[in-house]
Amino acid sequence: MTQCVKVASVALCSGRISSPQLLAARCRVVCSVAHARFCRTASSEEIAVIRVPRSMQKLVDSVKQTRSKNKISTIRPGKLLIRSRNPDLNQSAGYQLGKFEQPRLCSKGWKHPKSFGDYFTINNTRTVAPCVTVQDDAEQKEPVTFNNLHICRELVEALHGVNITHPTTVQQQTIPKVMMGHNILCAAETGSGKTLTYLLPAIHRLQAEKESQVYAGSLHKIHTLVLVPSRELAEQVAAVCRTLCAPFGLLTRTLGGGRGVGHIKVVFKNNHPDILVATPGALVKALRRRCLDFGELSFFVVDEADTMFDPSFSEMLESILSYANIASNPKQAKGPGRKAQLLVVGATFPGGVGEVLSQVTDLGSMVVIKSKMLHFLMPHVKQTFLKVKGEDKVLELHQALKLLQQDKGGGAVLVFCNKSATVNWLGYSLEEMGVKHLRLQGEMPAAVRAGIFHSFQKGAVDVLICTDIASRGLDTSRVRLVVNYDFPESHTDYIHRAGRVGRAGGVEDGEVLSLVTHPWDVELVQKIETAARRRTTLPGMNSEINEPKSEVIELQE
Repeated sequence: MTQCVKVASVALCSGRISSPQLLAARCRVVCSVAHARFCRTASSEEIAVIRVPRSMQKLVDSVKQTRSKNKISTIRPGKLLIRSRNPDLNQSAGYQLGKFEQPRLCSKGWKHPKSFGDYFTINNTRTVAPCVTVQDDAEQKEPVTFNNLHICRELVEALHGVNITHPTTVQQQTIPKVMMGHNILCAAETGSGKTLTYLLPAIHRLQAEKESQVYAGSLHKIHTLVLVPSRELAEQVAAVCRTLCAPFGLLTRTLGGGRGVGHIKVVFKNNHPDILVATPGALVKALRRRCLDFGELSFFVVDEADTMFDPSFSEMLESILSYANIASNPKQAKGPGRKAQLLVVGATFPGGVGEVLSQVTDLGSMVVIKSKMLHFLMPHVKQTFLKVKGEDKVLELHQALKLLQQDKGGGAVLVFCNKSATVNWLGYSLEEMGVKHLRLQGEMPAAVRAGIFHSFQKGAVDVLICTDIASRGLDTSRVRLVVNYDFPESHTDYIHRAGRVGRAGGVEDGEVLSLVTHPWDVELVQKIETAARRRTTLPGMNSEINEPKSEVIELQE
């Protein structure tokens, strides 16, 4: 400022300033120039120079390049495969992750308390189930029908009576092999029509033997045994079987637990059924009391194999198999003195199957039929995962039921819980909210459970709260929404629960909503999300029959 004043005074004395306004303007210009020069001089004196080694600079540049490569955009025009709350984590349906590319997960930070309220959705990329054959091949002029599988005419007409006209993919692959006499292990996704893969060949052979008088010498003997894990599934399989057997006069009966020995004796009091659908516990009791024998058995079917070969059932299954004479090759399953064919069916590949079956048959002769979509997430079902606090789960469930009513006009809903106590507690909570529902869990008396699922199937009530007892094999073609109120404990449970929607012949816009609460649930969610982004099978799922290891005994010297 002193320099500016000096300049101004000199200018006045020289007489070169004509007005005070012009003097003020020139003073401001001179002051700004002086201030700029002063700042440049001060800053140049304070700047410190740091020299970075060339090797360290190269390392920094390489790290920057690596980080930029990992942030490749996964969003392209078109439909989204993954829709997240954070748009940066979305993934397009047309984007394919590289072999060594690490997916950016929406659920990565879900173990942190601040993640509550976050969500992501795995959108459906197909409109129909993969098991349904779509005739879009120009070379294939006529669609495959049951007549092409050499099923008898009366049986085909019975199928037409229930609006089943074309076989699914698994039925096309399995039925011819069964008709040839092979032992079969069939593993295919839920809702693909596996029940008919064993019922149709069994009923077809029974009818053929009856017409050829071969059947006459063995009347009132059990020819087909279907082993299932629950009474509800036994009643469902028997209902399908009775519909198909109606034109032939074949007798079908069920044998379930929870009714005592008296009921078992009544089942076999008069005539032995042609087809018996039984649960393991009740069948073991019947065999020990010699209420039946397997002398004329043609088919031994193990349905829901992943459950039946579980340690909780495997001992009883071994005991039942010891009473049967299982064929080791197709020749032994035909002609007089034939042995029984073994058909093992499931939605996931059963573990421990080699240890059990190696005791009764040759594992090398079994024909293994696996679906291409085995252990994959269903591409035709929308699946949403919501991180929510435990105390908010009831409100989220109620909101999901309201949205279903508003957006789609309602529909059947399955709500899965991990424990029977949770089923009861949640039922009381929904009652207070005015939601009509039914409950189904394993601790209920058999008489109470008997008609619950049947009422749900008939549409008496649209909401069923249940444990995993309703996730195995039961026909839920009218279900539009599955809610995992408690997140399942394993990949297998998730596959079976999600498989209650999107079934062949069912509604096409089914959805799954999973409420994620605990940190241990997040690990399973991350594996599911990774499999969805990579389009691979769920990890840790067995897909082969493992030969049992021979026992090694060390001799002591």
